[in-house]
Amino acid sequence: NHVLEDIPWVFYAPTLPGYPKEEEGWIFKKLLDNGIAIAGIDVGESYGNPEGVQLFTELYNMLTTNNKLSKKVSLLARSRGGLMLFNWAAVNPEKVSCIAGIYPVSNLLSYPGIKKASKAYGYSEEEFIKHLKENNPIDHLDKIIEYKIPMYYIHGDIDETVPLKDNSAIMKARMDSLGGDMKLDIIKGQGHNLWKGWFQNEQLLKFILSNIHR
Repeated sequence: NHVLEDIPWVFYAPTLPGYPKEEEGWIFKKLLDNGIAIAGIDVGESYGNPEGVQLFTELYNMLTTNNKLSKKVSLLARSRGGLMLFNWAAVNPEKVSCIAGIYPVSNLLSYPGIKKASKAYGYSEEEFIKHLKENNPIDHLDKIIEYKIPMYYIHGDIDETVPLKDNSAIMKARMDSLGGDMKLDIIKGQGHNLWKGWFQNEQLLKFILSNIHR
């Protein structure tokens, strides 16, 4: 009997009411046309908390067991999806082939801020500060580095919602200092918006396609 190979796939976040939007249509169609499945799960405004991460794992287990999707998945994050997917990757690095991001959040202090994040994580604000490093993407890069997971982020230099300097720029500086593999494309004159260049980005697509079978 001819056994079909495991189907390559992309984990997308956030999958919330209204997300993904029609803007993702271009890259989703390109992925599907290349035989790549796309999946996501609504974990609410979890901001990368352990409960949300656990739901990602449950979906991953179901898809890789029952639906024959590949054990290695590529991650594609938009905005706060960066918190969700990165925190999942940090505890499941052996399952990740690459991480791609469109102005992704990398720093809970920057977005959504301590007040909202502490509620999502079930801590008081004071307690959350004590647990920040174990939950903040920019502070737990060790497994990403150890497993040599390549990253590619695109971010605008006038983003006010998820500022470049507090998110992707810190992530890039720390990845570089630790010997990680991350490319950061800084887009001049763009903010946190629906500009076509974010979503119809050939370089982002090429990065996913070239790493999907890693």
